[in-house]
Amino acid sequence: MTEQRGNWTSSMGFVLAATGSAIGLGNLWKFPFITWENNGGAFVLVYLICIAAVGLPIMMAEVLIGRKSQKSAVGALKEAVGPAWGLVGGWGVVCGFILLSYYTVIAGWSLFYFTKTLGWTATGFPADLQTGELFGAQVSNAGLQVMLSLGFTIATISVVYFGVQKGIERIARIFLPILFAILLLLLVSALGMSGSGEALAFIFRPDFGRLEPSGLLEALGHSFFTLSLGMGAMITFGSYMDRNQSIAKASALIVCLDTLIALVATVIMFSVIFSVPGMAEQVGSSTVGMLFISLPALFYSEVPFGALLGPLFYVLVALAALTSTVSLLEVVTSFLIDERGITRHKATVMSGGAIFVFTIMAALSFADVPILSTMHLFGEGDTAKIGWFSTADHFVSNWMLPTGGFAITMAAGWFMTREATEGELVDGTEPRWFHYGAWRFFIRFVAPIAVGAIIVSVMFFNVDFS
Repeated sequence: MTEQRGNWTSSMGFVLAATGSAIGLGNLWKFPFITWENNGGAFVLVYLICIAAVGLPIMMAEVLIGRKSQKSAVGALKEAVGPAWGLVGGWGVVCGFILLSYYTVIAGWSLFYFTKTLGWTATGFPADLQTGELFGAQVSNAGLQVMLSLGFTIATISVVYFGVQKGIERIARIFLPILFAILLLLLVSALGMSGSGEALAFIFRPDFGRLEPSGLLEALGHSFFTLSLGMGAMITFGSYMDRNQSIAKASALIVCLDTLIALVATVIMFSVIFSVPGMAEQVGSSTVGMLFISLPALFYSEVPFGALLGPLFYVLVALAALTSTVSLLEVVTSFLIDERGITRHKATVMSGGAIFVFTIMAALSFADVPILSTMHLFGEGDTAKIGWFSTADHFVSNWMLPTGGFAITMAAGWFMTREATEGELVDGTEPRWFHYGAWRFFIRFVAPIAVGAIIVSVMFFNVDFS
Protein backbone atom coordinates (compact mmCIF):
# COMPACT_ATOMS: atom_id res chain seq x y z
CA MET A 1 0.00 0.00 0.00
CA THR A 2 2.79 2.43 0.87
CA GLU A 3 4.43 1.75 -2.47
CA GLN A 4 1.17 2.50 -4.27
CA ARG A 5 0.58 5.74 -2.40
CA GLY A 6 4.14 7.12 -2.56
CA ASN A 7 5.45 10.28 -0.93
CA TRP A 8 6.95 13.63 -1.89
CA THR A 9 10.69 13.55 -2.49
CA SER A 10 11.18 16.80 -0.57
CA SER A 11 9.36 19.61 1.18
CA MET A 12 9.66 21.71 -1.98
CA GLY A 13 8.01 18.92 -3.96
CA PHE A 14 5.03 19.09 -1.62
CA VAL A 15 4.95 22.89 -1.73
CA LEU A 16 4.96 22.98 -5.53
CA ALA A 17 2.30 20.28 -5.84
CA ALA A 18 0.04 21.84 -3.21
CA THR A 19 0.59 25.31 -4.66
CA GLY A 20 -0.39 23.92 -8.04
CA SER A 21 -3.56 22.57 -6.45
CA ALA A 22 -4.38 25.94 -4.91
CA ILE A 23 -3.45 27.98 -7.99
CA GLY A 24 -6.24 27.65 -10.49
CA LEU A 25 -8.86 29.59 -12.36
CA GLY A 26 -9.88 31.25 -9.10
CA ASN A 27 -6.56 33.12 -9.08
CA LEU A 28 -6.57 34.11 -12.74
CA TRP A 29 -10.31 34.56 -13.15
CA LYS A 30 -12.37 35.03 -10.02
CA PHE A 31 -10.06 37.03 -7.76
CA PRO A 32 -9.54 39.86 -10.30
CA PHE A 33 -13.30 39.94 -10.91
CA ILE A 34 -14.33 40.17 -7.25
CA THR A 35 -11.56 42.70 -6.57
CA TRP A 36 -13.00 44.86 -9.33
CA GLU A 37 -16.55 44.38 -8.07
CA ASN A 38 -15.50 45.44 -4.56
CA ASN A 39 -13.47 48.51 -5.57
CA GLY A 40 -9.97 47.30 -5.00
CA GLY A 41 -7.69 48.45 -2.18
CA ALA A 42 -9.69 47.97 1.00
CA PHE A 43 -11.08 44.68 -0.27
CA VAL A 44 -7.59 43.39 -1.03
CA LEU A 45 -6.37 44.35 2.46
CA VAL A 46 -9.31 42.60 4.11
CA TYR A 47 -8.68 39.58 1.91
CA LEU A 48 -5.04 39.39 3.01
CA ILE A 49 -6.11 39.52 6.64
CA CYS A 50 -8.69 36.78 6.06
CA ILE A 51 -6.27 34.49 4.28
CA ALA A 52 -3.81 34.79 7.17
CA ALA A 53 -6.44 34.39 9.90
CA VAL A 54 -8.68 31.77 8.26
CA GLY A 55 -7.07 30.20 5.20
CA LEU A 56 -3.66 29.47 6.69
CA PRO A 57 -4.89 27.87 9.96
CA ILE A 58 -7.30 25.57 8.08
CA MET A 59 -4.59 24.70 5.55
CA MET A 60 -2.31 23.64 8.41
CA ALA A 61 -5.15 21.67 10.02
CA GLU A 62 -5.81 19.67 6.84
CA VAL A 63 -2.13 18.97 6.23
CA LEU A 64 -1.51 17.83 9.81
CA ILE A 65 -4.48 15.44 9.69
CA GLY A 66 -3.10 13.92 6.50
CA ARG A 67 0.50 13.66 7.68
CA LYS A 68 -0.47 12.23 11.05
CA SER A 69 -2.44 9.36 9.51
CA GLN A 70 -0.61 8.91 6.17
CA LYS A 71 -4.03 8.17 4.69
CA SER A 72 -6.44 9.84 2.29
CA ALA A 73 -9.37 11.97 3.46
CA VAL A 74 -11.72 9.22 4.70
CA GLY A 75 -9.12 7.11 6.49
CA ALA A 76 -7.28 10.14 7.83
CA LEU A 77 -10.31 11.61 9.57
CA LYS A 78 -11.31 8.20 10.91
CA GLU A 79 -7.89 7.69 12.45
CA ALA A 80 -7.25 11.25 13.62
CA VAL A 81 -10.69 12.00 15.08
CA GLY A 82 -12.94 8.94 15.15
CA PRO A 83 -14.80 6.41 12.97
CA ALA A 84 -17.84 8.63 12.39
CA TRP A 85 -15.63 11.34 10.92
CA GLY A 86 -15.05 9.17 7.88
CA LEU A 87 -18.34 10.63 6.65
CA VAL A 88 -16.69 14.06 6.52
CA GLY A 89 -13.87 12.59 4.46
CA GLY A 90 -16.41 10.91 2.18
CA TRP A 91 -18.18 14.26 1.77
CA GLY A 92 -14.86 15.69 0.60
CA VAL A 93 -14.34 12.87 -1.90
CA VAL A 94 -17.81 13.43 -3.38
CA CYS A 95 -17.11 17.17 -3.47
CA GLY A 96 -13.88 16.61 -5.40
CA PHE A 97 -15.73 14.28 -7.79
CA ILE A 98 -18.47 16.81 -8.60
CA LEU A 99 -16.14 19.81 -8.71
CA LEU A 100 -13.77 18.12 -11.15
CA SER A 101 -16.66 17.12 -13.40
CA TYR A 102 -17.51 20.75 -14.27
CA TYR A 103 -14.12 22.40 -13.64
CA THR A 104 -12.74 20.32 -16.53
CA VAL A 105 -15.21 22.02 -18.87
CA ILE A 106 -13.87 25.48 -18.03
CA ALA A 107 -10.32 24.15 -18.28
CA GLY A 108 -11.13 22.94 -21.78
CA TRP A 109 -11.92 26.51 -22.83
CA SER A 110 -8.25 27.38 -22.30
CA LEU A 111 -7.33 24.80 -24.96
CA PHE A 112 -9.77 26.39 -27.40
CA TYR A 113 -8.42 29.89 -26.84
CA PHE A 114 -4.82 28.71 -27.01
CA THR A 115 -5.38 27.31 -30.49
CA LYS A 116 -7.31 30.44 -31.53
CA THR A 117 -4.65 32.88 -30.29
CA LEU A 118 -1.93 30.74 -31.87
CA GLY A 119 -3.75 31.04 -35.19
CA TRP A 120 -4.27 34.80 -34.77
CA THR A 121 -0.57 35.25 -33.99
CA ALA A 122 0.31 33.45 -37.20
CA THR A 123 -2.27 35.01 -39.53
CA GLY A 124 -3.44 38.18 -37.79
CA PHE A 125 -6.46 39.00 -35.65
CA PRO A 126 -9.68 39.26 -37.72
CA ALA A 127 -10.81 42.89 -37.70
CA ASP A 128 -14.50 42.00 -37.81
CA LEU A 129 -14.42 39.28 -35.14
CA GLN A 130 -16.91 39.65 -32.27
CA THR A 131 -15.28 37.84 -29.36
CA GLY A 132 -18.54 37.62 -27.43
CA GLU A 133 -20.16 35.78 -30.32
CA LEU A 134 -17.10 33.53 -30.61
CA PHE A 135 -17.35 32.56 -26.96
CA GLY A 136 -21.07 31.91 -27.22
CA ALA A 137 -20.61 29.76 -30.32
CA GLN A 138 -17.91 27.58 -28.77
CA VAL A 139 -19.72 26.91 -25.48
CA SER A 140 -22.94 26.00 -27.30
CA ASN A 141 -21.14 23.59 -29.64
CA ALA A 142 -21.85 20.29 -27.88
CA GLY A 143 -19.33 18.20 -29.81
CA LEU A 144 -16.55 20.74 -29.33
CA GLN A 145 -17.24 21.03 -25.61
CA VAL A 146 -17.10 17.27 -25.11
CA MET A 147 -13.85 16.97 -27.08
CA LEU A 148 -12.15 19.82 -25.21
CA SER A 149 -13.22 18.32 -21.89
CA LEU A 150 -12.06 14.87 -22.99
CA GLY A 151 -8.65 16.26 -23.88
CA PHE A 152 -8.26 17.82 -20.46
CA THR A 153 -9.56 14.68 -18.75
CA ILE A 154 -6.98 12.53 -20.54
CA ALA A 155 -4.21 14.94 -19.53
CA THR A 156 -5.36 14.84 -15.91
CA ILE A 157 -5.60 11.04 -15.81
CA SER A 158 -2.17 10.74 -17.43
CA VAL A 159 -0.52 12.71 -14.62
CA VAL A 160 -2.26 10.96 -11.71
CA TYR A 161 -1.72 7.55 -13.35
CA PHE A 162 2.03 7.77 -12.78
CA GLY A 163 1.71 8.43 -9.06
CA VAL A 164 2.89 10.98 -6.54
CA GLN A 165 6.56 11.35 -7.45
CA LYS A 166 6.63 10.45 -11.15
CA GLY A 167 3.29 12.07 -11.94
CA ILE A 168 2.01 14.85 -9.68
CA GLU A 169 5.31 16.09 -8.25
CA ARG A 170 7.20 15.86 -11.55
CA ILE A 171 4.54 17.83 -13.39
CA ALA A 172 4.45 20.44 -10.61
CA ARG A 173 8.23 20.84 -10.75
CA ILE A 174 8.07 21.38 -14.51
CA PHE A 175 4.86 23.37 -14.87
CA LEU A 176 5.00 25.72 -11.87
CA PRO A 177 8.26 27.41 -12.94
CA ILE A 178 6.85 27.78 -16.47
CA LEU A 179 3.66 29.26 -14.99
CA PHE A 180 5.68 31.74 -12.91
CA ALA A 181 7.84 32.69 -15.92
CA ILE A 182 4.81 33.38 -18.13
CA LEU A 183 3.22 35.46 -15.38
CA LEU A 184 6.43 37.47 -15.03
CA LEU A 185 6.50 38.17 -18.77
CA LEU A 186 2.86 39.27 -18.66
CA LEU A 187 3.53 41.44 -15.60
CA VAL A 188 6.48 43.21 -17.24
CA SER A 189 4.35 43.88 -20.31
CA ALA A 190 1.42 45.10 -18.20
CA LEU A 191 3.57 47.46 -16.13
CA GLY A 192 4.68 49.09 -19.36
CA MET A 193 1.10 50.05 -20.20
CA SER A 194 -0.22 53.56 -19.61
CA GLY A 195 -2.80 52.45 -17.06
CA SER A 196 -0.49 50.43 -14.82
CA GLY A 197 -0.03 53.22 -12.26
CA GLU A 198 -3.78 53.67 -11.91
CA ALA A 199 -4.16 49.90 -11.64
CA LEU A 200 -1.62 49.63 -8.82
CA ALA A 201 -3.30 52.47 -6.94
CA PHE A 202 -6.71 50.85 -7.37
CA ILE A 203 -5.46 47.52 -6.04
CA PHE A 204 -3.16 48.57 -3.21
CA ARG A 205 -4.49 51.93 -1.95
CA PRO A 206 -7.20 51.15 0.65
CA ASP A 207 -10.32 53.29 0.69
CA PHE A 208 -12.68 51.79 3.25
CA GLY A 209 -15.40 54.21 2.26
CA ARG A 210 -15.78 52.22 -0.97
CA LEU A 211 -15.96 48.80 0.70
CA GLU A 212 -19.50 47.50 1.15
CA PRO A 213 -20.37 45.02 3.96
CA SER A 214 -20.92 42.35 1.30
CA GLY A 215 -17.29 42.83 0.30
CA LEU A 216 -16.13 41.70 3.74
CA LEU A 217 -18.01 38.44 3.34
CA GLU A 218 -16.73 37.93 -0.21
CA ALA A 219 -13.12 38.47 0.94
CA LEU A 220 -13.67 35.94 3.70
CA GLY A 221 -15.25 33.42 1.35
CA HIS A 222 -12.54 33.63 -1.27
CA SER A 223 -9.76 33.37 1.32
CA PHE A 224 -11.19 29.93 2.11
CA PHE A 225 -12.11 28.75 -1.39
CA THR A 226 -8.85 29.74 -3.09
CA LEU A 227 -6.69 27.25 -1.17
CA SER A 228 -8.49 24.03 -2.18
CA LEU A 229 -9.80 23.64 1.37
CA GLY A 230 -12.85 21.72 2.55
CA MET A 231 -12.68 18.82 0.09
CA GLY A 232 -9.81 16.70 1.37
CA ALA A 233 -7.19 17.77 -1.20
CA MET A 234 -4.76 19.11 1.39
CA ILE A 235 -5.43 16.14 3.69
CA THR A 236 -4.54 13.85 0.80
CA PHE A 237 -1.43 15.82 -0.17
CA GLY A 238 -0.42 16.05 3.49
CA SER A 239 -0.58 12.26 3.76
CA TYR A 240 2.38 12.04 1.37
CA MET A 241 4.62 14.23 3.59
CA ASP A 242 7.59 12.87 5.49
CA ARG A 243 7.93 13.53 9.21
CA ASN A 244 10.98 15.72 8.65
CA GLN A 245 8.99 18.23 6.58
CA SER A 246 7.57 21.27 8.38
CA ILE A 247 3.80 21.65 8.14
CA ALA A 248 3.82 25.29 9.25
CA LYS A 249 6.61 26.37 6.90
CA ALA A 250 5.19 24.53 3.89
CA SER A 251 1.63 25.77 4.50
CA ALA A 252 2.77 29.37 4.85
CA LEU A 253 4.77 29.17 1.63
CA ILE A 254 1.80 27.68 -0.25
CA VAL A 255 -0.50 30.45 1.00
CA CYS A 256 2.03 33.15 0.09
CA LEU A 257 2.59 31.79 -3.43
CA ASP A 258 -1.12 31.39 -4.05
CA THR A 259 -1.79 34.95 -2.89
CA LEU A 260 1.10 36.35 -4.91
CA ILE A 261 -0.19 34.71 -8.09
CA ALA A 262 -3.67 36.15 -7.52
CA LEU A 263 -2.28 39.65 -6.96
CA VAL A 264 0.01 39.52 -10.00
CA ALA A 265 -2.87 38.31 -12.18
CA THR A 266 -4.97 41.19 -10.88
CA VAL A 267 -2.26 43.74 -11.66
CA ILE A 268 -2.04 42.37 -15.21
CA MET A 269 -5.80 42.43 -15.74
CA PHE A 270 -6.31 45.91 -14.29
CA SER A 271 -3.37 47.41 -16.18
CA VAL A 272 -5.18 46.41 -19.36
CA ILE A 273 -8.53 47.71 -18.08
CA PHE A 274 -7.17 51.14 -17.15
CA SER A 275 -5.10 51.45 -20.35
CA VAL A 276 -7.99 50.99 -22.78
CA PRO A 277 -10.50 53.85 -22.99
CA GLY A 278 -14.00 52.66 -22.14
CA MET A 279 -12.79 49.26 -20.96
CA ALA A 280 -13.72 49.91 -17.33
CA GLU A 281 -17.37 50.25 -18.31
CA GLN A 282 -17.34 46.85 -20.02
CA VAL A 283 -16.04 44.89 -17.02
CA GLY A 284 -18.30 43.50 -14.34
CA SER A 285 -21.07 41.62 -16.06
CA SER A 286 -19.59 38.19 -15.29
CA THR A 287 -16.36 36.49 -14.29
CA VAL A 288 -16.02 35.05 -17.78
CA GLY A 289 -16.09 38.42 -19.53
CA MET A 290 -12.52 39.60 -19.07
CA LEU A 291 -10.75 36.27 -19.45
CA PHE A 292 -12.47 34.80 -22.49
CA ILE A 293 -14.30 37.68 -24.18
CA SER A 294 -12.49 41.01 -23.76
CA LEU A 295 -8.88 39.91 -23.26
CA PRO A 296 -8.30 37.89 -26.48
CA ALA A 297 -8.83 40.91 -28.72
CA LEU A 298 -6.85 43.24 -26.44
CA PHE A 299 -3.72 41.12 -26.79
CA TYR A 300 -3.66 42.07 -30.47
CA SER A 301 -4.57 45.73 -30.10
CA GLU A 302 -3.33 47.04 -26.77
CA VAL A 303 -0.92 44.73 -24.92
CA PRO A 304 2.80 45.19 -25.69
CA PHE A 305 4.11 42.06 -27.45
CA GLY A 306 0.54 40.76 -27.23
CA ALA A 307 0.84 38.58 -30.32
CA LEU A 308 3.45 36.54 -28.43
CA LEU A 309 1.88 36.83 -24.99
CA GLY A 310 -1.66 35.91 -26.11
CA PRO A 311 -0.97 32.21 -26.70
CA LEU A 312 1.34 32.14 -23.66
CA PHE A 313 -1.44 33.53 -21.49
CA TYR A 314 -3.77 30.68 -22.37
CA VAL A 315 -0.94 28.22 -21.78
CA LEU A 316 -0.78 29.80 -18.32
CA VAL A 317 -4.52 29.31 -17.83
CA ALA A 318 -4.28 25.69 -18.98
CA LEU A 319 -1.34 24.91 -16.69
CA ALA A 320 -3.08 26.49 -13.70
CA ALA A 321 -6.21 24.50 -14.44
CA LEU A 322 -4.32 21.22 -14.94
CA THR A 323 -2.48 21.42 -11.62
CA SER A 324 -5.87 21.88 -9.96
CA THR A 325 -7.65 19.08 -11.83
CA VAL A 326 -4.80 16.72 -10.95
CA SER A 327 -5.28 17.38 -7.22
CA LEU A 328 -9.04 16.87 -7.51
CA LEU A 329 -8.63 13.52 -9.26
CA GLU A 330 -6.03 12.48 -6.69
CA VAL A 331 -8.60 12.98 -3.89
CA VAL A 332 -10.89 10.39 -5.49
CA THR A 333 -8.08 8.07 -6.63
CA SER A 334 -6.38 7.96 -3.22
CA PHE A 335 -9.71 7.04 -1.63
CA LEU A 336 -10.01 3.99 -3.89
CA ILE A 337 -6.38 3.02 -3.22
CA ASP A 338 -6.61 3.34 0.57
CA GLU A 339 -10.16 2.30 1.31
CA ARG A 340 -10.80 -0.23 -1.46
CA GLY A 341 -7.31 -1.61 -2.03
CA ILE A 342 -7.40 -0.91 -5.77
CA THR A 343 -4.10 -0.41 -7.58
CA ARG A 344 -3.23 3.17 -8.56
CA HIS A 345 -3.42 2.57 -12.31
CA LYS A 346 -6.84 0.97 -12.10
CA ALA A 347 -8.12 3.49 -9.51
CA THR A 348 -7.04 6.44 -11.66
CA VAL A 349 -8.73 5.18 -14.82
CA MET A 350 -11.89 4.17 -12.92
CA SER A 351 -12.13 7.56 -11.18
CA GLY A 352 -11.38 9.57 -14.30
CA GLY A 353 -13.84 7.58 -16.40
CA ALA A 354 -16.66 7.88 -13.87
CA ILE A 355 -16.09 11.61 -13.46
CA PHE A 356 -16.04 12.15 -17.21
CA VAL A 357 -19.62 10.85 -17.46
CA PHE A 358 -20.66 13.83 -15.34
CA THR A 359 -18.26 16.09 -17.26
CA ILE A 360 -20.26 15.32 -20.39
CA MET A 361 -23.40 16.42 -18.57
CA ALA A 362 -21.72 19.69 -17.57
CA ALA A 363 -20.39 20.26 -21.09
CA LEU A 364 -23.79 19.67 -22.68
CA SER A 365 -25.57 21.99 -20.26
CA PHE A 366 -24.45 24.95 -22.41
CA ALA A 367 -26.05 23.43 -25.48
CA ASP A 368 -29.78 23.12 -26.02
CA VAL A 369 -30.02 19.69 -24.36
CA PRO A 370 -33.26 18.96 -22.44
CA ILE A 371 -32.94 18.83 -18.65
CA LEU A 372 -29.17 19.43 -18.67
CA SER A 373 -29.55 22.97 -20.00
CA THR A 374 -32.86 23.80 -18.30
CA MET A 375 -32.81 22.23 -14.82
CA HIS A 376 -33.41 24.76 -12.06
CA LEU A 377 -32.91 23.99 -8.37
CA PHE A 378 -31.38 27.17 -6.94
CA GLY A 379 -32.22 30.85 -7.10
CA GLU A 380 -34.96 32.90 -8.69
CA GLY A 381 -35.09 35.54 -11.39
CA ASP A 382 -31.70 37.03 -12.29
CA THR A 383 -29.96 34.88 -9.66
CA ALA A 384 -31.44 31.57 -10.86
CA LYS A 385 -28.98 28.76 -11.55
CA ILE A 386 -30.06 27.24 -14.85
CA GLY A 387 -28.55 24.03 -16.18
CA TRP A 388 -26.48 21.18 -14.76
CA PHE A 389 -23.21 23.14 -14.83
CA SER A 390 -24.52 26.10 -12.80
CA THR A 391 -26.43 23.82 -10.44
CA ALA A 392 -23.36 21.70 -9.66
CA ASP A 393 -21.16 24.79 -9.23
CA HIS A 394 -23.69 26.38 -6.86
CA PHE A 395 -24.06 23.25 -4.75
CA VAL A 396 -20.32 22.68 -4.40
CA SER A 397 -19.34 26.32 -3.76
CA ASN A 398 -22.17 27.22 -1.41
CA TRP A 399 -22.82 23.98 0.44
CA MET A 400 -20.22 21.25 0.07
CA LEU A 401 -16.99 23.23 0.47
CA PRO A 402 -18.10 25.41 3.42
CA THR A 403 -19.67 22.53 5.37
CA GLY A 404 -16.62 20.35 4.74
CA GLY A 405 -14.30 23.13 5.82
CA PHE A 406 -16.34 23.83 8.94
CA ALA A 407 -16.22 20.16 9.94
CA ILE A 408 -12.44 20.08 9.53
CA THR A 409 -11.96 23.18 11.71
CA MET A 410 -14.07 21.54 14.40
CA ALA A 411 -12.18 18.27 14.04
CA ALA A 412 -8.74 19.85 14.43
CA GLY A 413 -9.73 22.49 16.96
CA TRP A 414 -12.17 20.69 19.23
CA PHE A 415 -12.17 16.92 18.68
CA MET A 416 -8.48 16.15 18.25
CA THR A 417 -6.49 16.36 21.46
CA ARG A 418 -4.04 19.16 22.05
CA GLU A 419 -1.26 16.59 22.28
CA ALA A 420 -2.14 15.16 18.86
CA THR A 421 -2.12 18.49 17.01
CA GLU A 422 0.83 19.93 18.91
CA GLY A 423 2.84 16.79 18.22
CA GLU A 424 2.40 17.35 14.48
CA LEU A 425 3.03 21.08 14.44
CA VAL A 426 5.71 21.40 17.12
CA ASP A 427 8.09 18.61 16.19
CA GLY A 428 11.39 20.36 15.72
CA THR A 429 10.71 21.30 12.09
CA GLU A 430 8.56 24.34 12.84
CA PRO A 431 9.90 27.81 11.87
CA ARG A 432 10.80 30.36 14.54
CA TRP A 433 7.79 32.55 13.76
CA PHE A 434 5.28 29.77 14.42
CA HIS A 435 3.41 29.83 17.73
CA TYR A 436 1.22 26.82 18.47
CA GLY A 437 -1.01 28.72 20.91
CA ALA A 438 -1.87 31.30 18.24
CA TRP A 439 -2.71 28.58 15.71
CA ARG A 440 -4.89 26.77 18.23
CA PHE A 441 -6.79 29.96 19.02
CA PHE A 442 -7.48 30.65 15.34
CA ILE A 443 -8.50 27.08 14.51
CA ARG A 444 -10.77 26.79 17.56
CA PHE A 445 -12.47 30.18 17.44
CA VAL A 446 -11.70 32.42 14.46
CA ALA A 447 -11.88 29.85 11.64
CA PRO A 448 -15.13 28.12 12.75
CA ILE A 449 -16.86 31.47 13.21
CA ALA A 450 -15.62 32.68 9.82
CA VAL A 451 -16.63 29.55 7.89
CA GLY A 452 -19.86 29.43 9.89
CA ALA A 453 -20.60 32.96 8.69
CA ILE A 454 -20.24 31.75 5.11
CA ILE A 455 -22.75 28.97 5.73
CA VAL A 456 -25.20 31.28 7.51
CA SER A 457 -24.98 33.86 4.72
CA VAL A 458 -25.85 31.17 2.18
CA MET A 459 -28.69 29.69 4.24
CA PHE A 460 -30.43 32.85 5.39
CA PHE A 461 -29.24 35.73 3.19
CA ASN A 462 -29.02 34.09 -0.25
CA VAL A 463 -25.35 35.01 -0.69
CA ASP A 464 -23.83 33.17 -3.65
CA PHE A 465 -20.14 32.17 -3.72
CA SER A 466 -20.29 30.20 -6.98
